[in-house]
Amino acid sequence: MVAAIRSDTGASRRLLLAALEGRGVTLLVSVPLLIEYEAVMTRSQHLRAARLSISDVAALLDGVAAVAEAVNLAFLWRPTLRDGDDDMVLETAVNGRAEAIVTFNRRDFAPAAIQFGIPVLLPGEAVRIWE
Repeated sequence: MVAAIRSDTGASRRLLLAALEGRGVTLLVSVPLLIEYEAVMTRSQHLRAARLSISDVAALLDGVAAVAEAVNLAFLWRPTLRDGDDDMVLETAVNGRAEAIVTFNRRDFAPAAIQFGIPVLLPGEAVRIWE
């Protein structure tokens, strides 16, 4: 999500726009994950780089919440990853039966995601598969 707001032309932005426009990309979200997205995306360095305001991020996340598939976190696996905040991504993916986790943080996610049978893709790889 951060990469999607920071780069106008990157693969992350293309995937986010496809999801928002209903063009074959489904996002999975949970309440804790949306809260984490908001906390991270509204950090001053990301707002400056993205040339967005807090209200812009709120509107974007409202759009994400409107189109995404809501996931109930029936099971939690903590701690699994080095960064506890990343556990929310993994838990949402596992509980939502995700086809993939798309992230630039492959190093941290791959070992845990593999045990759940979820491939970890770089955004460019996900775009190539989607197209």
